[in-house]
Amino acid sequence: MAKVTGLGGVFYVVKDPAATRAWYRDTLGIDGEYGPQLNWSEETGDQPYSLISHFPDGEYIKPGIGGFMINLRVDDCDSMVAQLKDKGVEILGHVDEGYGKFAWILDPDGVKIELWEQLRAPE
Repeated sequence: MAKVTGLGGVFYVVKDPAATRAWYRDTLGIDGEYGPQLNWSEETGDQPYSLISHFPDGEYIKPGIGGFMINLRVDDCDSMVAQLKDKGVEILGHVDEGYGKFAWILDPDGVKIELWEQLRAPE
């Protein structure tokens, strides 16, 4: 039987693809042949997977637009937040939940990005 083997990408419409690609490259340091591209994960540990999570309403996604959010794993959330602030990026929030640190920003098209540093497996 055929099966799904992983997440291939996130695709969405933007006004200026070149400008958005440059923002991801210059702000988050990710780029590739077809746009922002990263390996499945450079991490090992308690959660070696990505997930598709469903919400009953869009409150968690706000103030992002489009009804979806991109979650990016980071190796040091506090340092990433400092780097982003130095680049003039507005940080929407930054918390330590014990099992992981999170921060939220918007890309230039209003898509919410959740930055996540896993500290240990959720209980």
